[in-house]
Amino acid sequence: MGVVSFKHGGDFKNLEKFFKGYNTQKMISILERYGQEGIQALASATPVDSGLTASSWGYRTSVSRGSFFIMWTNNNMTSNGTPLVILLQYGHGTKNGGFVQGKEFINSAIQPVMDKIANAVWQEVRSL
Repeated sequence: MGVVSFKHGGDFKNLEKFFKGYNTQKMISILERYGQEGIQALASATPVDSGLTASSWGYRTSVSRGSFFIMWTNNNMTSNGTPLVILLQYGHGTKNGGFVQGKEFINSAIQPVMDKIANAVWQEVRSL
């Protein structure tokens, strides 16, 4: 049986330099730009009874250990503290033993916005 060997030369200094020196505010501004668009997409896709859940979307951005995050939130909760959007998305049991089928709406609503974010970040990286 033959032996396979690999040699590696070089390092990732340039890439590391890029990430260390990258303007954090530029990346956050990209996420902020699409935060509101995500809220609108989620609100328009949320099943409506009273409209409270659809109007309860928000978002926040953060940076941690060199990673950038955007999180969409919904603060409409049931009386026991369960986010109502989770029940709408995945379904839930009823008091008399029945089950209300969920409706997938979160992922399909937010995916086009996520694609735009990925494209904007890629364009920013390419422009450097």
